[in-house]
Amino acid sequence: MSILVAYYSRTEVTKKLAEAIAAETGADIEEIVSKVKYDGKIGFARGGKDALSEKIIDLGPLEHDVSDYDLVYLGVPVWAGKAANPMISYIKQNEGKFNDVKFFVTAGGSGFEGAIEQMEKYVGKAPLKTLTLVTKQVKHDEFDEELASFIE
Repeated sequence: MSILVAYYSRTEVTKKLAEAIAAETGADIEEIVSKVKYDGKIGFARGGKDALSEKIIDLGPLEHDVSDYDLVYLGVPVWAGKAANPMISYIKQNEGKFNDVKFFVTAGGSGFEGAIEQMEKYVGKAPLKTLTLVTKQVKHDEFDEELASFIE
């Protein structure tokens, strides 16, 4: 089975989880790079505003074609109760190309449901599985059990 892990990460938390999934599954990995700057406090505020409006933004070049993969893991942080809009932009850019998907979502504490519902709406199908972890769990490597269940 061919597997891709595609993720967006502003603060390296989602990236850490994406790399763990790729290592466990032998998947290819695709970092989604936003052409809009979301760094620092101003970027944080801009990200929340853009997420609420579900703004589609320009992304950097992509290395992998999602239609070449049997399974794509999509990883995203929660911004203002929604999926970070670079991920929504990535999903829109690949509309109709996804085979099976699994979602992994990171957040400071809440908003998981809204992000998952939004991703499902844009992908156009339900994920096989979802994984939701708070930032603290990821930073302290407290997710082995949840990860094992998610990738099985």
